[in-house]
Amino acid sequence: VQLQASGGGLVQAGGSLRLSCKASGSIFRLNALGWYRQPPGKERALVARIDVGTMIIPGSTDYADSVKGRFTISRDNAKNVWYLQMNRLKPEDTAVYYCNADISTDGPYDYGKDYWGQGTQVTVSS
Repeated sequence: VQLQASGGGLVQAGGSLRLSCKASGSIFRLNALGWYRQPPGKERALVARIDVGTMIIPGSTDYADSVKGRFTISRDNAKNVWYLQMNRLKPEDTAVYYCNADISTDGPYDYGKDYWGQGTQVTVSS
């Protein structure tokens, strides 16, 4: 299984970016999905996560306090892709963003393993 993150870049404060992460390989089910970030000189921390949900009810979401109301995580299970829409970006959002996924590969009784993408740089200028 591999995760490929994309969509990072340089943006001015107040602007928007959308990050994407695509999972590929022998995937039975994507479980919880998330985005983390690591600012320069700091530890990696959770930005947003989304649970698997059902066919009728979308997965519940959770956000870091610093991004609530500005960032939105979503997923497209059919495409094995999830997104992080980032609006009203601030200089303090500058970081390397990593996608994360709990993925089951061995059928319905596989509770899943943790996978990480390679990271994509987001730089917000003031």
